[in-house]
Amino acid sequence: MSTDPEATGPADPAAAEETGAAATLAPEPDAPAAPDAAEEQDTTRADADDEGDEVPADDAEPDPSPSGGAEAGAEDGEEPGAADGTAEAGKAGEGAESAEAAAPGLSEAQAELAAQKIERERIARRKAEREGPVDAGAKLSGKAADLLAAVRAVESGAKPSAVFFDEAPATPRRPAPAPPQPRPAAAPAAAPAPTAEDIGAVRSVLARGGAPEALAGAAAEALGEGAADLLTEDPWRLLAVPGVRPAQADGFAQALLGPGAGPADERRSAALLGWLLDQAALKGHTALEAPVLEKALAQYGVPAPAEALEAAIGEGAVLVFHEPLGEPGPQAADAGGTGGDEEDEPRPVRILVGLEEHALAEESLADGLARLTGTFGGPADWSEVASGPGAELVRAVAAHGLVTHTGGEAARAEPLALLAAARKLGLRAVLAAHSPTGDAVGVAGLLSGAQGPGRDADGRFDLDLLIVLDAPQLDVETAAALVESVPDGARLVLSGDPGVLGSAGPGRVFADVLAARACPQVVSRTPDPGPLGELVSGIGVGELNQVEAPGKEIVIVPVRDAGEAVHRTVQLVAESVPRAFGIPADAVQVITPGHGGAAGTRALNAALKERLNPGPGRFGGFDPGDRVVHVPAPGRAVPGRVVSADAQGLHLEVAGARAVVPKERVESQVRLGWAVTAHQAVGARWPAVVVVLPGDAAQALSRDWVYTAFGRAERHLSVVHGVDQALPRAVAEGLPKPRTTRLTGLLRALTAAQQPQE
Repeated sequence: MSTDPEATGPADPAAAEETGAAATLAPEPDAPAAPDAAEEQDTTRADADDEGDEVPADDAEPDPSPSGGAEAGAEDGEEPGAADGTAEAGKAGEGAESAEAAAPGLSEAQAELAAQKIERERIARRKAEREGPVDAGAKLSGKAADLLAAVRAVESGAKPSAVFFDEAPATPRRPAPAPPQPRPAAAPAAAPAPTAEDIGAVRSVLARGGAPEALAGAAAEALGEGAADLLTEDPWRLLAVPGVRPAQADGFAQALLGPGAGPADERRSAALLGWLLDQAALKGHTALEAPVLEKALAQYGVPAPAEALEAAIGEGAVLVFHEPLGEPGPQAADAGGTGGDEEDEPRPVRILVGLEEHALAEESLADGLARLTGTFGGPADWSEVASGPGAELVRAVAAHGLVTHTGGEAARAEPLALLAAARKLGLRAVLAAHSPTGDAVGVAGLLSGAQGPGRDADGRFDLDLLIVLDAPQLDVETAAALVESVPDGARLVLSGDPGVLGSAGPGRVFADVLAARACPQVVSRTPDPGPLGELVSGIGVGELNQVEAPGKEIVIVPVRDAGEAVHRTVQLVAESVPRAFGIPADAVQVITPGHGGAAGTRALNAALKERLNPGPGRFGGFDPGDRVVHVPAPGRAVPGRVVSADAQGLHLEVAGARAVVPKERVESQVRLGWAVTAHQAVGARWPAVVVVLPGDAAQALSRDWVYTAFGRAERHLSVVHGVDQALPRAVAEGLPKPRTTRLTGLLRALTAAQQPQE
C-alpha cells in the first residue's frame, strides 16, 4: 500500500481498506511498520498531568512493583517475593511484645485490625515527640521473627487473641465500627504557597549543590516551611520534588556534603524508600512487599537493604503490615482457640510496607464501608418501583446499605432507573460520575461542595442514596473521602465496568470491593448493542472477533509508519467521518496510547489544530475555539474549550460552565484535547472515535487499554492500525498489571468480625 492514501483511494471510511462485511482488526503484516523514536506511553497514573512523560535520568531504572505474591502476579521481571512466614521474608517487620491482658472474645481479624491501629498510633506519637528511641519495653527489636511468632501464636491457639504490640486496647474492637469523624463541609484549605524569601533560600542551597535553580519553587512547595534548612541537613530530600531521580539527588548530596555522602547514609536510604513507594503509587500500588523494596534498595547501592528498611519502619517513615494468605485453618475458626490442632501449619503471612497516607485512606475506606452496612436500618419494600431493566438493582438496594453493580456502557441505564425509582419514593438520591454528565454530578464537585446536595450539620452529605458511576476510576483517597461523607443509615451503590482501565491514583477500590464479596453484587445482563458492542464485549473476554459491520460502524485503516498515521488521522477527523456519517469534527475524538512520539497526543494535537483551528497561540499556545483538556489535579482530565484570556488567566468552557485557569498554571493544567490518551478518555463517550495505534505503541497495549479505547465510540470507530499482530496478542494476553493493595483483606476481616453479631 502506498504511503500516500490519496494515490490509492478515497479517504472516506466507507472506501477505506477494511474487512467488508466481516471486519477484523488483525491484518496480515505485509508491510511492517517502521518504529519511530521511543514513544512516551500512557501509564497507570493516567498521565493526565504529563508526570512521567520524560525519559528517566537513570538507566535501567529498578521497578518497585510487586513481585507477585499469592494474589498479585509477577510484574516487570521481579522475582517472586510473597512472604512465606519466615524471618527472612519478614525483615521489614517489627518486633513486638505480647500484651499481658488478653481479651478472649476477640477474633483473629479483630486482633489484627486493632494491632495495626495501635501500632500506627504509637508511631504517630513517636514522630510527634521526636525524642529518639521509644521507652524501654516498647523499643522495636528489629526482628520480624518476633512479630511472626506472635501472629502464629494467635493463629495456632497457643495464645489468646491479644494485641501483640507495646499497648493493648482496654476493650475489644466493636464488631460494627463506630462512624469516623465527619469530614468538614468545606474542602480543606490548601497549604500556603511558599514565600519569595523561602524560594530564594532554597535557590541558594540548590546553587551550592549544583542543582538547577529552576527547581527552587517546586522544592519549596514540596518540602514546606524551612525547606532550605531541610535540604541543607538532608540533601536527599530533593527526591520529594517531582521529576528528580536518585542519581541527581546523589550528585546534589555529594556536592553539599562531600565524601561523607555515601550510599550507606541512613538519610539516603530513607529518602530512597519514600521515593520508591511514591513511584509505586504512580503505578497504582498502596503498599509493596518487603522483599521487593529490599531488592530495589539493593539495586540503588544500599549495602544493607533489610536493615535500612527496618530503620525506616522504626522511625515511622513508613508503616508495616502483615497480611495472612490463604484460607484460615480450623484453629483460626475456633474463637476460643481450643478447637484446633496446635501442630497444624500456620497460615503464611506476607509483609507489606506502605506510606501513611495510603494506609490510613484504605483503612478509613474499609471502616466507612463497614459502617454503612452496620448502620443500615433494614430492608424496605420498594416493590412498587422495582420494574423494568433496573428491577434487580432496585430490589438489592432496597434490602442493603452497600451494593455493587457491574456492566458495560448499556448497563448505565440501570443506575439511572434506580435514581428515578428512589426519587419517586421521595428519597434524596444523588448520582455522581467521574466527570459530570447529564443527571450526574462530578465526584470532585460533590466532594468540594460545588455540586450536589450540600452537607448536613455533621458535615456529611445531605442524602439518602448515593450512586457512584465509573467506580473503577476511584482512587483510594477519593473513595475514602466519599464514603466518610455518606451519613449513617444511607445507601451507597458503586457501579462500573470492571474491564476498563483502573484509577489514575493509587488503589483498586472497585476491584477490591468486588473481590472481598462484602456486599451484594448485581451483574447487569444488558448487552452493549450493535457491532461496536459485540466487538468490545469480545475484547473484554480476550477475543478480538470478526464483526459484521454493514453500516461501516467499524473501519480499519492500515498504515506503515507514524507519519502516515498522523496524516490519515487528520483526514478522518476533518473530512471522512463528517462526510460519511454526518458527525461534525468537534464530535470526533482521537485516542492514542501515549503523549510523546511521532504519533502521540502532542504530535496529533499539533496537526489537528493546524487543520481545524489554526492560530498563533496567543494565549500560552492556545487560541479561542481550541479543544482542550483541563487537568485541575493529577488523574482528572476534563474536556473543554478555550473561550478567551485576560489578566486573570485562560477562560475555558468546561462541562457547560465557565472556568478560569490562572496564567501561571496554564502550562501545567491545560493542553490541547483533540487527541487524548485512553486514561484521559475513560468515563466519557463520543459519537465517533479514531483510535491511533502506531508501530511504536505495541508495547503499551493491553486488554484493558484496548477495551477502554474502543468502548468510547457510540456510533463509529476508526482504527488507524500500524501494530500488526500486536493488537490481537494484547487482547488475548495483555492482562492488566496487578496492583498491591490492602483493601480486600481489610474488608474481609471487618466482614468476618461483623458476622457473629448478625
